[in-house]
Amino acid sequence: MTRRSLSRLPPGRLRQDGGVTDADAASFALLVLRAAVGGVLLAHGVNHIVGGGRITGTARWFENLGMRPGIVHAWLASLTEVVAGVLLVVGLLTSLAAAGVIGVMLVAWITNHRGNGFFIFRPGEGWEYVMVLTVCGVVLATLGAGDWSLDAALDLFDEPSWGNLAVGAGAGAGGAAALLLTCWRPERKAE
Repeated sequence: MTRRSLSRLPPGRLRQDGGVTDADAASFALLVLRAAVGGVLLAHGVNHIVGGGRITGTARWFENLGMRPGIVHAWLASLTEVVAGVLLVVGLLTSLAAAGVIGVMLVAWITNHRGNGFFIFRPGEGWEYVMVLTVCGVVLATLGAGDWSLDAALDLFDEPSWGNLAVGAGAGAGGAAALLLTCWRPERKAE
């Protein structure tokens, strides 16, 4: 696979007027987005493991949401968040890391946030937060990590494409759907 930059000039090459290339600007923006989303996801995953009620508390919460067995899903979600977060920060296997973001956030959206309105500050926490992270995952899956990433350094980066979107969104949404279909058993509310 031949790495292609986000512009016609090689990464880091200055224009004749001394400015940075469009590829550098795009790579900087992708670095900022990757660091923000990856950092949030990493912190969220670590908090599920060691914060508050620790992983056992997360497992009880997942059980209450209908994700059974709770301890398995607590570890699965937490480790997905940690690994995807680290991969996004360093820009490695970005479409697959974005699939982790998409999958975890879609499961959270459906199991916990969808019936609580839009705003996160509403009782039960609305879905604005998970929507924004899901969309960021879709964008990162489509565009890739950019030239300032391990994907680029290891010659894994390919230009933005529908194929990248298919890998990221397909694996993320497909994984979420499979998980929900096989493991989500919410209690029915008494009528």
